[in-house]
Order: sequence, then C-alpha cells, then structure tokens
Amino acid sequence: MCAAQENNMNLLGGFAAGLCKEIEISLAGRDLPDLDYLSKSDPMVVVYIQPFGLNQWQEFCRTEVIRNSRNPDFTKKILMMYRFEELQKLKFEIYDVDSSSSDLSRHDFIGWVEINLGNLVSQHIIRKKIDFHNPSLQRGTLIVSAEELSSNKEEVEFQLVAHGLDKKDWFGQSDPFVIISKSTENGEYVTVHKTEVIKTTLNPVWKNFVIAVRNLNNGDYERTLKLECWDWNRNGSHSFIGEAFFSLQKLLTGPLPMTIPCINPKYQKKKGNYKDSGRFEFVHCKINPIYTFLDYLQGGTEINCTIAIDFTASNGDPNTPISLHYLHGGPTLYEQALSAVGEIIEDYDSDKQFPVIGFGARLPPIGRVSHEFHVNFNPTNPYCDRVPGIIAAYRSCLPLVQLYGPTNFAPCIRHVTKFAQQYQDGSHYFILLILTDGIITDMYDTKEAIVDASSLPLSIIIVGIGSADFSAMEDLDGDNAILTAPSGRKAQRDIVQFVPFSQFLSANVNPSMGRLHLAREVLREVPDQFVSFMKSRNINPKPPRYDLTRLPPDPTLS
Repeated sequence: MCAAQENNMNLLGGFAAGLCKEIEISLAGRDLPDLDYLSKSDPMVVVYIQPFGLNQWQEFCRTEVIRNSRNPDFTKKILMMYRFEELQKLKFEIYDVDSSSSDLSRHDFIGWVEINLGNLVSQHIIRKKIDFHNPSLQRGTLIVSAEELSSNKEEVEFQLVAHGLDKKDWFGQSDPFVIISKSTENGEYVTVHKTEVIKTTLNPVWKNFVIAVRNLNNGDYERTLKLECWDWNRNGSHSFIGEAFFSLQKLLTGPLPMTIPCINPKYQKKKGNYKDSGRFEFVHCKINPIYTFLDYLQGGTEINCTIAIDFTASNGDPNTPISLHYLHGGPTLYEQALSAVGEIIEDYDSDKQFPVIGFGARLPPIGRVSHEFHVNFNPTNPYCDRVPGIIAAYRSCLPLVQLYGPTNFAPCIRHVTKFAQQYQDGSHYFILLILTDGIITDMYDTKEAIVDASSLPLSIIIVGIGSADFSAMEDLDGDNAILTAPSGRKAQRDIVQFVPFSQFLSANVNPSMGRLHLAREVLREVPDQFVSFMKSRNINPKPPRYDLTRLPPDPTLS
C-alpha cells in the first residue's frame, strides 16, 4: 500500500469512528387505538434491537407508562450508539399496560413499528403508521425523533411555581401540572420533563426537579424551551391552561426569581382585553456537575458483592435429575447464573473475594434451620475466591445440608445491611445477589428490610431460577412505583432489580448468549442506583487514584 492510500484509509477510519455517536431517541404516539372499555389505554413502548451479526430481536429498554392517553409523549429517552458502518434495525412495540407485571403477555398488544437507525439519524424525525395483527383496529402513528448528544456533563436544578392560573374545574380550582419541551432542528418540540400534579390550586408549588443539560438543550443554552401548563383530568382529557417560552441562558443571567406570563394563544386571539392565564415563576435555577458511576470507581469507591443462594426443598432433591441443584449432569441453573453475573462483578471488586450465604436449609450436626449461614461453613473467613471459589463452596455445601424452608429473604438483606450501615461516606457500595427458585414467604419482613436499606449504599438483585410463579417479585422491583412497606413507609429510592433466568433460556437462544444477556439485564440498573445514593448524600467522587501523567518511567525502555 502506498503512502497516499494509507493516509486515505486512516482518514476513512477516522471518519467512521467519528460517526459512532451517542443518540437520544424521543417517542410519542398519536391517535393510538383505545383498547380499554371504561377509560383510555395506558400505553408503553418496548424497544428492540438486533445485535450485530444476529437476526433476532432483543429487548433494549422500555418507556414509562402514560395513563389514560391516546396521544402519549414519553419523557424517558432511549440512548444508544449510532454506528455508521452497521445496519442497526429498531423495533418499537406498543402495549396497553393492564398491571404492574413486567411480563408483556399480561398486557394488551397494540402494534409495532420497525425502522433503521441510520434512516432516523438522517431524517431526524419519522412518523410511521403502526402495524397491527388486527386489521379492524384504527391505525395510530408513532413519532420517533433522534438527536446526537453532546458530551456535556452538567445538570440543571429548577424550582418552579405558578400564580393565578385559570380556573378549569367546576368548583373554581385546577389540578395543574407542567410539561417542559425542547425545540428540535425541525422546529417541533419534544417532551423533556413532566412535573407532578398539584391538586385543587391556582397557585401550585412543584417539587424541585433536575434535568441533564444535554437532555434539556444538548448544551445549547440559547435553545428555545417551552412550558405548557395543563389541568389534569382523570379520564386523560387534560385541559390546556397556557404556555410560555424561555431559554436556560435567560434563566442563568437572571435575576431570579424570574416571572414569565402563561399565555393561552386561543384566548389571546379572541379576547381583546386578555392579559394572561397566570404567571410562571422560576424561584431558582442552578447548574451542577454530573458525576458518573466510573467517576466514583476511578476515585476509589469499592464494590462489595455478597451472594445468597436458595437451599429450600422446593428446589427438589439434589440427587434427582429434575432438581435445580442436581450436581451430576452439566452445570446447574444456579451455577450458570453465578458464572454469568459473577464474572462481570469480579471486574469491579478489588480483592475478588465474595462472601456467600445460604438460606432455607437444615444444617449439621443437629439439623437447625438457618436463613443466614456461610456456605463454606467458615464464619471467621466466609469469603470465596472468584467465581470458581463460589461454585466450589456451593458444590461442597449441597451434600452436607438438608434442603428445607421456608423462603425467607429478610435475614439475608439485613445481613448485608449491617455492613452497608458502616460505610455511608462513599468509600464502599454493596450488592446483594439473591438466587432463588420460590415464592417469598416473609414478604412483610422483606419489604420492611428493603425500605430500611433504601437509604444505604446497597443494591439488591434477585434472579429467579426455574419456572415458579414469580409475580410477587414484581412488587419489590420499584420500576413502576416506589416500594411501600406494610408499615406505610416508602423506600427512599429503588434498589431492587428482579430478573427471571428462564426468559434467557429459550430454545432459540444460544446458551452462552443467553447468559450474557442475563448478566446485562441483572446489572443494568446498578450504576444508576449507585449514583442515586451518592447524589442523595451529596457525595462527590474523589480524584482518580492513578495519575497517568506521573507514572514512573518504564525500565524496559531505558
């Protein structure tokens, strides 16, 4: 290859690398079919991708659920990498959500839309009719828009109130909420944030809220933003109160508080003496740095993972092939899950030593039932070396104990909580991985234990092994609603992720790929849960432990 050709190849490589960008995708629906009888549908979109080299759909993420709406604007954004050199297919499935279950078969399927990411990136926005299996349904539209994200690592904190809003309800009040939208290159607006609804008031005070700057305006502080105020109605037909336009730059240059009139364009045209429909007031606006999971790890925060294994009798006699603990065939399902998740967690644990506890077994020599015992039977040194050490301790333990029950989680959670209570300064973060086959029998105590732990540096991952009915586990996972304990106390943050292993073991999925997908799904929420704890305590990461500019010279080069 001549020098000119080599130079051109380098330029092409740089060009392709330069087109590997992080993309933010926004979704909205219009005129969706109404599948409910007494109210409007509650739509949610499930996003699927086809991984490079595979001709099968894999779930990527889900939006939030919009209640009682045929025209939803989803605030949750889909972030993914756009690669110029790949054909990246996307599928969006729309569901009418009927319960809190994560099992899609329990919800009404509305339809789907398929697009290519490259086409979306070039057009910025695509409006596509929804495909249905049922041709008699009215075809709604899914609106998909995309924008390349900047590397801005700041967030903006707002305090927003309103005064003298128009009365929209029969009894002379309104139930106002606000939608914040950003302008796009096409001159349209996409929803960025929705406030909570404040009931029965014309002078609402909304809670402080925080938005990443790159999501709000992609680092362009002059970009036009829109406030829309609505009066909430239970049937989903919200009443428009008014709107206002502003920019982040305007707020930052102040002075604050800053008042902006809330204008209803319809009234403004019809009423000659129309002034406004109320006033928005920004009480304060503050820019804060965004710290990531990696910022804390590089600053020295230690990840400590504890494994909890279910030794209850519902797993089956370990000496029979139908047992989930059967050791005389290939790796058990417990071992497969341990390997898939443990090999990833190993990379973040500095000493690679993992305490492993068991629950639900009768222990030698007197047959005492325990819901919190060390699987290696060494209380002075309960640590197992890496994943092979965990599996070795598990295999050695099985012949020594009698599988019994019941299935109690609270003792394991409180076991790890004791350690998390000692390290609330950001120096350590704890992960409890629970592998279980059965339905929780101490749900009351488990919920109380999780609420207690929600203020601590702790995440709880529950992997369901086998084919039991795990629907009760959905109550613990706070994706759709913050967990409330029987005592009425609410969790301070979502710290639980539940994943059924069986969904990654279907016949048409390669076992090794299934385990990789399991690990990704199991650990997907940990970084956000980690950062949410640090933010709740106002803990900033320390400087990186290793300054690459001050490393000693390599002796082999001297």
